[in-house]
Amino acid sequence: MSRLSEGDRQRIGELFDRQLEVGLHHGAQCAVYVDGRLEIDLAGGVMGLNKDDACDVDVEPTTPETRHVLFSCTKPYAATALHALVDDGELEYDDPVVDHWPSFAEEGSAKATITVRQILSHTAGLPYGEIDQRPDLWGDWDAVIEMLEEMEPIFTPGTQPAYHSLTFGWLVGELVRRVSGRPIEAVAADRVFEPLEMDDTGIGLRDDEDDPVATLTGFAPFDSCRELEEGLGNHAEVAESFNDEAIHRSVIPAANGIGTARDMARFYACLANGGELDGTRVLEPDSVEAMTTLWAATDEDGTLHRPSRYGLGVWKGGTSADPFGSLTPSRVFGHAGLGSSVGWADPERNVAFSYVTNGVREETYEHITRVSTLADAVRLALEQ
Repeated sequence: MSRLSEGDRQRIGELFDRQLEVGLHHGAQCAVYVDGRLEIDLAGGVMGLNKDDACDVDVEPTTPETRHVLFSCTKPYAATALHALVDDGELEYDDPVVDHWPSFAEEGSAKATITVRQILSHTAGLPYGEIDQRPDLWGDWDAVIEMLEEMEPIFTPGTQPAYHSLTFGWLVGELVRRVSGRPIEAVAADRVFEPLEMDDTGIGLRDDEDDPVATLTGFAPFDSCRELEEGLGNHAEVAESFNDEAIHRSVIPAANGIGTARDMARFYACLANGGELDGTRVLEPDSVEAMTTLWAATDEDGTLHRPSRYGLGVWKGGTSADPFGSLTPSRVFGHAGLGSSVGWADPERNVAFSYVTNGVREETYEHITRVSTLADAVRLALEQ
């Protein structure tokens, strides 16, 4: 018997529709798994603004299968590919990165002490660099890796949690390539997307795939009485750059996942259930526990300048700044994507939630408020 009544689904659907009606975004999807079953699968609005006319609205409807840019909601997918290699015995979390990637750092340097665990927990000290400002190179994997090898830590490795907004994905991706001999997008497909039947999700688009990806719109921030120095900067500018098909076809494992809310909720349903769903195991329970345990926390993130709590490839709940709902329990884990999407799991309640939109909002409050409204409604319905 479902723990969500028909009335619960209807009211959650009305909240979802209301956000479209008031113009928070042009199109959106929301999916919820409870006890391993898909209980909510909503989609509405349209795919976005016409790329040739900023004042024209695209008439193509958003459906549950409409693919969206997932931004940093991609990170847990890439991390899971690496955790799967740990399951295989190919590497361990406390291995120095140079054991698997010798050209990563010079012998005896501070950078050479960076471990796999530090990369996954955003404590490697390499949160940003010149490569962040070079989108012209993002499609050239070898050029990106060469720049990462030349980077020096901004913070002493292991000391300061600092969100690695783009470098996380390339660091994880190159580790996966060095250990497995295969590119991250292929390993993620084989170990995550295909086993879980996440048929509409990938890291970037492949050459044989069309580009019917929802168009992103960056909205101006609301009028506030003070300017918060939080987040990743100009969200509207970033949104526009990620409408470029060349970016869609690059491999940016921290930021250019292409997928749906339904697939994302299925992914989190698997993790909420200890790494197995519908008889398919993606990760061993020990790896899920390692991934979702709190490993690093700070009241002042070195990049985001707000409280942050990190597992190994996921964010942890339990702060006023997390995007998983009001008063989120610390056991909740997941990730958000630049002011537009979020996915999370509550393993104690065996609930998985995903909300994906094509409207990129100010991420420190506007987006968190938008997604928390729906997350809170799901939690409230389940508690009644």
